[in-house]
Amino acid sequence: MERIDCDVVIVGAGASGLTVATRLKDAGRSVIVLEARDRVGGRLWTDVIDGAMLEIGGQWVSPDQDALIETLDELGLETYPRYRDGVNVYIGPDGEVKKFEGQIFPVPPATEQEILTLIEKLDALVAEIDPDRPWDHPDAKDLDEISFARWLETQTDDEEARENVGMFIAGAMLTKPAHAFSALQALLMAASAGSFSNLVDADFILDRRVVGGLQQLPLRLAERLGGAVRLGQPVRIVRWTQPADERPDAPGPRVVAVTDTFEVHTRHAVLAVPPILIDRISFEPPLPRRQHQLHQHLSMGFVIKVHAVYETPFWRGAGLSGTAFSPYELVHEAYDNTNHDDPRGTLVGFVADEAADEVFQLSSEHRKARILESLSRYFGDQALHPLVYYESDWGSEEWTRGAYAASFDMGGLARYGRFLREPVGPIHFSCSDIAGKGYQHVDGAIRVGREVADEILAADG
Repeated sequence: MERIDCDVVIVGAGASGLTVATRLKDAGRSVIVLEARDRVGGRLWTDVIDGAMLEIGGQWVSPDQDALIETLDELGLETYPRYRDGVNVYIGPDGEVKKFEGQIFPVPPATEQEILTLIEKLDALVAEIDPDRPWDHPDAKDLDEISFARWLETQTDDEEARENVGMFIAGAMLTKPAHAFSALQALLMAASAGSFSNLVDADFILDRRVVGGLQQLPLRLAERLGGAVRLGQPVRIVRWTQPADERPDAPGPRVVAVTDTFEVHTRHAVLAVPPILIDRISFEPPLPRRQHQLHQHLSMGFVIKVHAVYETPFWRGAGLSGTAFSPYELVHEAYDNTNHDDPRGTLVGFVADEAADEVFQLSSEHRKARILESLSRYFGDQALHPLVYYESDWGSEEWTRGAYAASFDMGGLARYGRFLREPVGPIHFSCSDIAGKGYQHVDGAIRVGREVADEILAADG
């Protein structure tokens, strides 16, 4: 078996792993990046499907995402605003289609007041949360032992208000039912974006897109690394050592990463993959007990990202922005996702958690019909007849297994969160799933990648 020696091996060629690698290379370290897939990018993937460019994975850029914006600028990538002219659509519990402007849905006055009050309460709590250390909040344990659904029930009896506020965390972000994650996990999600109000504001959180697709970011980072990026190389075994009497700066390899074709001997390993994939690797010796435990309390969300491409963006002619919401619809949110300078129109919609479970029991044609029917409730019968239709199903993707990110079960964040980024000897961890600010976004992936690279450089002196 071929042997390769370097300073640092990075497992995973997503935005986080490639950030670690480029930062270390710029500092004069030798690196190898091992990627199981046949492409770079991880959960960033731009592809051409039936002649239409689709962003199968992550795609949006928010104005507070400084690390992402800096990287885009550095790589010479241009952005353009998401189309948002016109009125939005909301479908309430009675099935009535209503048009509205602004961020608050057209609900009865009493429900509107309850929604505003909930947002105000959540913003106040979020202001007390450090996204890098949510477990340090004085009420962290209590907040982590009550589901977000139950917390909402303690705040209001208005079911429509609870459904709408819950949708922004459950369906739109964590892609799990609100009864399946804690209030503390919900507060972390909001704190990672600056406030709960930012999550409610689609014009903020889904502000801009990259011309040509966001996967260009990891592609261009990989270009800088050249032959250091090895595709189709899942890591099977990591052998590591740090004897009790070994100095951190002692010479020689301390990690061996083994693929099917070669071994990489190195001083540090960075696991830049979703934490739920770490147990796909055999460790010799095994990772400490705490690592085994915390990984058992993390799971991915589940969402179908639906792409529907039409001859023209017909909804614009009807005065619609393409933005639509309803916690009562199969497609709980939708947006105008038309590509830059493309005469065709594209809608993107999302089917999350239990609703996604339900439609995946159907045949592909029946599922497509159900999803397009849901889109047509927002946009009319023209939505039933796209030129191109595609479903991004990250739940069946071998090296991801869900979307958008991993989150803890009840009680897990307060109990284990502080250990997510803690190195184990020469083994370091880096991905958007363990970010504070920018959690589950590319911005967070880059932030953690920078921190891990600096951590390694500091350890080596």
